[in-house]
Amino acid sequence: MQILPDNITNLIDEFSKLPSVGPKSAERMVFYLLATGDADQFGRVMMNLKNGLTRCSSCKNYATEELCPICSSSSRSSEIIAVVSNPMDIVAIERTGLFRGQYHILHGVISPIDGVGPDDLEIDSLLTRVGVVEPDEIILATNPNIEGETTSIYISRKLLTQGYQGKISKLAHGLPIGADLEYADQLTLSRALDNRQAF
Repeated sequence: MQILPDNITNLIDEFSKLPSVGPKSAERMVFYLLATGDADQFGRVMMNLKNGLTRCSSCKNYATEELCPICSSSSRSSEIIAVVSNPMDIVAIERTGLFRGQYHILHGVISPIDGVGPDDLEIDSLLTRVGVVEPDEIILATNPNIEGETTSIYISRKLLTQGYQGKISKLAHGLPIGADLEYADQLTLSRALDNRQAF
């Protein structure tokens, strides 16, 4: 016997497909929307999500113009490009307030198990951009996991094959601030030792 109407269960199912949202969280979201009367506004916002969006012709981030605000800003240097897996990574880096360069978004990482190869990512557009702009440094800022490392290695090899003469770097890995050594896993501790700095 079905307890809830189809339109409620269908929305719960759709919310459950989102990252980090399980069935219970999805139920709470749907019933919140029903109880508060915000469902209409939420629906309108969802329907308009893609309206007017395009990808920046330079960095491939989502934008409403040909160039995103970062690429069109005169205060950002094109001499340093941080290569990230997805747009959320830009948000994280921008929160530091330290990076004044530009970005290039791959929109994923190489993951053969998920059927994602280099041709599925914005790697060719990166290589073309580097050939035109010739930045001083490229930071490979992918996640420190197997897929992220594989993607970084692939890109660095392609850049060197293409004849890129600038610096290729990656984010340092190691212990986070406030961590206890006794709880660190072996790989994290190894990276912390390898990336140690002068005091």
